[in-house]
Amino acid sequence: MSETDRLFASTEAFNFSAQNQKLFLAAIQENFAHHYKNSSVYKNLCDLRGFTPSDLKTIDDTPQIPHLFVSVLKKRKMLSVPEKDIVQLVTSSGTGGRKSANYLDKPTLTRIKQIIWNIYQAFDMASRKEKANYLCFTYDPEHAQELGTAFSDKLLSDLTQVNRIFFALKFDPAKDDFYLDREGVFQALEEFSKSRLPLRILGFPSFLYQVLEECYKARNKTFAFGKRSFIITGGGWKTLADQEIPKAEFREKIVFWLGIPRENIRDLYGLVEHGVPYCECEKGNFHVPIYSRVFAREPLSLRLLPPGEFGLLHLVTPYLNSVPALSLLTSDWGRLLFSCPCGRTAPVLELQGRAGVQKPPTCAISALEFLK
Repeated sequence: MSETDRLFASTEAFNFSAQNQKLFLAAIQENFAHHYKNSSVYKNLCDLRGFTPSDLKTIDDTPQIPHLFVSVLKKRKMLSVPEKDIVQLVTSSGTGGRKSANYLDKPTLTRIKQIIWNIYQAFDMASRKEKANYLCFTYDPEHAQELGTAFSDKLLSDLTQVNRIFFALKFDPAKDDFYLDREGVFQALEEFSKSRLPLRILGFPSFLYQVLEECYKARNKTFAFGKRSFIITGGGWKTLADQEIPKAEFREKIVFWLGIPRENIRDLYGLVEHGVPYCECEKGNFHVPIYSRVFAREPLSLRLLPPGEFGLLHLVTPYLNSVPALSLLTSDWGRLLFSCPCGRTAPVLELQGRAGVQKPPTCAISALEFLK
């Protein structure tokens, strides 16, 4: 087993013990050396910045690993493995715009599946024995297999046995486009409620909120899906930001409409290019798992900022074998904290939106056209 795979074999997803710190260091050293050796573009970048694998000696050296800016991956295809080894392409853009892409080989795909399982098992949200129904407010993967939202929903639906799964964004061959199947959502909720199985809802929070609100107003009916039901939202409200409601109000409405415990409504932060999911705990805080490290940087100087200060998020993970995106500087604005009422000692990631004034095109923005 490689040093990198030893890290992902650890199921202690939020335990930053000395042993797990050693595992991360060994993994990132191995992964850095792999990309330096196999990607000439990334090697040239490292040489230019004067930091190579031999300089990565301690865990404190991790922030110095030369980063790619996230927009680079919208413009260039960069691989550290032969093209023939790619088994999965995941893209971030929906119906338009320049796409970000992540090219996954078999080791990378195996690792991300393991990461997701370990993280959600640590949150008591994964079980090989449990069966659930799934309602996904995302694109039907039969017609959108490469989209990051469809890909992530497939991984999240593997956290339990699947009784039935319904995708709210259906493909219309006549129009060669997707549409939001509101009536299908209403019918699925009715059928799922009769099965008495837990419900898992995945996808864009704006879709979820508006469709459930319509359902309640039209039918004046609420549900009681119970304590083992969960909602995992992701993608934000994007172009409907002016209609976004406070998180507390959003959760209060969902609790009322669906009968799902407030602490089981979780948001998710992630990037197609990075892959590691940052999920909220039962207290509503995003936690950094042992499989990655997150830093904040001052936007002009790129100076590393101390915990508590907001800056551009710099994400580091060794799981990517196929693309040299082990160190990624994002356009997202956030900071790190080290205290959470849930009791987990893993760092807390606090997000404050996207830096800059122009919104890049994403699958969420494209999808939200269906709500207009």
